[in-house]
Amino acid sequence: MTTVLAIHAHPDDIEFQCAGTLLRLASSQVVLHVATMTPGDCGSAEMTPEAISEIRRTEARSAAEMLGADYHCLEFRDLSIVFDNPSRRRVTEYLRTVRPDIVLTAPPVDYMPDHEVTSLLVRDACFNAPIPNYTTGADDPAPPIDKIPHLYYVDAIEGVDWFGQPQPAGMIVDVTETFERKLEMLACHESQRAWLLKQHGMDEYLESCRRWGSARGSEMGVEYGEAFRQHLGHPYPSDDALTRLLAGISE
Repeated sequence: MTTVLAIHAHPDDIEFQCAGTLLRLASSQVVLHVATMTPGDCGSAEMTPEAISEIRRTEARSAAEMLGADYHCLEFRDLSIVFDNPSRRRVTEYLRTVRPDIVLTAPPVDYMPDHEVTSLLVRDACFNAPIPNYTTGADDPAPPIDKIPHLYYVDAIEGVDWFGQPQPAGMIVDVTETFERKLEMLACHESQRAWLLKQHGMDEYLESCRRWGSARGSEMGVEYGEAFRQHLGHPYPSDDALTRLLAGISE
């Protein structure tokens, strides 16, 4: 069995960026875990942080159930994810608990710091989790994992950097067959759609996802695609485990 962890900053980030791929991976050969760093506690102009957090955890859990995946929130706060030692230990402990073979996470460069710090914390946790002398301070700590997992970054929002310049895809996964189901997962996050309409004047929650999926798909001649870049720096594994796993499931 292969264990795959998708971990991003907020509820709905995973659905936007990699749910089509996760749906393709959902099989008896793969154990899926979905995690968010925060419960989306700043995602309302009317409700308290506690009230909107409860709603958004429930929405995230409902979306994960469509994958047959476990959902976990690491309980950081929106706009307050920072790269410090307590944060590094918290994320490392979670990775040791899940023990993933493949990790999908936020890109290093994206439109907001919560995404970028999530990327850095997850990258760091992948490196630290196998090191026996790196302690997390947990009351009942999980043992170190056996090796650094394969690490992949999802697309930045709209596939651009801070200056609006395109970020190239390292690989594009054909998600044409799972795309409508991906939109159903995204639609679970009804409170986020209301927030985007209120805060940003955006009322095309599903259509924007469809447009970007179509744009990435066109790069490989398919209807819909999701882009990833694999972390290939020393000493992370460099073989493409995600493509191999997808191929094995579809055979």
